[in-house]
Amino acid sequence: MATSNSNRKLVPEAKESLDKFKYEVASEVGVNLKKGYNGDISSRDAGRIGGNMVRKMIQQVENGMAGK
Repeated sequence: MATSNSNRKLVPEAKESLDKFKYEVASEVGVNLKKGYNGDISSRDAGRIGGNMVRKMIQQVENGMAGK
């Protein structure tokens, strides 16, 4: 059975924007991220960052589609 890499970026050019977004969200939730490796943060903090990123992206899509 073939395996797929779910971490593959669909739009590689978006990496810089997503990183900037990640640092903004981390700052909002009070998690101090440093440039580079952040493997020392807790799973809980990583989840807070990722969860809030997804929540904000969904809100942006819903708000953008509301006017259509």
